[in-house]
Amino acid sequence: MEVERVQAIARLSARLDTIPVEFVRSEDEQPGSTTYHGPVPKIPVVDLGGDDREKVAAAVVEAAEEWGIFQLVNHSIPPVVVRELQRVGRAFFELPQEEKEKYAKKEGTLEGYGTKLQKEERGKKAWVDFLFHNVWPLARINYAVWPTDPVEYREANETYAKHIVNVVDELLRSLSVGMSLEGYALKEALGGDELEYLLKINYYPPCPRPDLALGVVAHTDMSAITLLVPNEVPGLQVFKDDLWFDVNHVPNALIVHIGDQIEILSNGKYKSVLHRTTVNKDKARMSWPVFVSPPPERIVGPLPGLVSEENPAKYKTKKFKDYQYCKIHKLPQ
Repeated sequence: MEVERVQAIARLSARLDTIPVEFVRSEDEQPGSTTYHGPVPKIPVVDLGGDDREKVAAAVVEAAEEWGIFQLVNHSIPPVVVRELQRVGRAFFELPQEEKEKYAKKEGTLEGYGTKLQKEERGKKAWVDFLFHNVWPLARINYAVWPTDPVEYREANETYAKHIVNVVDELLRSLSVGMSLEGYALKEALGGDELEYLLKINYYPPCPRPDLALGVVAHTDMSAITLLVPNEVPGLQVFKDDLWFDVNHVPNALIVHIGDQIEILSNGKYKSVLHRTTVNKDKARMSWPVFVSPPPERIVGPLPGLVSEENPAKYKTKKFKDYQYCKIHKLPQ
């Protein structure tokens, strides 16, 4: 095993009632001292099932402009589909370690089972293990990195992917119309039917010092848009108005993040949300984000119709793979 997994570290840490020093965040990052506990505004909740499509689109646009994040209810994905996605994901992380290691992420690839993703200053580490794999389109799926145990894993993920594609299409239509563009504008700019859907399962084991550690450090998503299924254990935090505060749990909701590529295409009209993940002392937290991104060779920049002398381009135009490389390696864009 190349990397000691956080799941194994957590078991030892629980007995010692402490955590290794490399997981202790700097004081300005520690959730125990930086989380705001006063009254905070609620993350917007958008009802995708409303009959008035213009009103639904307006709610999506307002949330994307003001917050960059919202919770989506009545999104048409059957609860049984989401529960099965969660069940098979939990089952994978409950497998013996040697079984999980069969899917270990290879150097230079994103897909697979892993622990460390981005390099961090001062050698710090995040309190999380994960599994990455593409779920759409079919041409981008590598089933070799999909677990075969439990046996229902493939069916559960394929079923969920078919539903999530429809939800994303609806959201991209609303965001396009919100910029006075044709409903297909954003999807077409992002690659059309070649849009890639990358599922990540985050597993945050119980942590004896949740006041000192982070599951995922503060970041914005490099994707165009991210749709996330959480479990019942809270932990997602958003940075707004110079405060870190918890995202309230809405049963059966999908959490939608506006990502960097939508912010770039909209020339800043829509905001890529800065967020992080805390951990829990007694329970494992899990989440299932799907990162919806352009294909690697797709060139993305502010849409021409949104750029003028009065509103010049605020972002560089580049291939998504180059943006991705810079983001992961913390290089200037």
